[in-house]
Amino acid sequence: MFDNLTDRLSNSFKVLQGKHKLSEANIKDAIREVRRALLEADVALEVIKVFLDQVQTKALGLKVNEGLNPSQAFIKLVESELTQIIGGENESLDLKTQPPAVVMV
Repeated sequence: MFDNLTDRLSNSFKVLQGKHKLSEANIKDAIREVRRALLEADVALEVIKVFLDQVQTKALGLKVNEGLNPSQAFIKLVESELTQIIGGENESLDLKTQPPAVVMV
């Protein structure tokens, strides 16, 4: 499942290759491909909407550093937003809750 998601996300970033700047049109193309990749990975639609709204808002105002091309800047943005929405910090598992904790493996 994760291999397929990785492949689909990689393909979505190819939309931006060869572009000299991030425009609204090519950002929308890349976001459309990211949406498809996340839908195929069974990510909840509400999560996808929130995530892509954040990405689009930040991408439209993104200043591309001189050392990066637009594709790399967009990849960095998507990666940081995915990390934020998933929860970038490790949290310990508290099994001493009442009622007993349910853990799915």
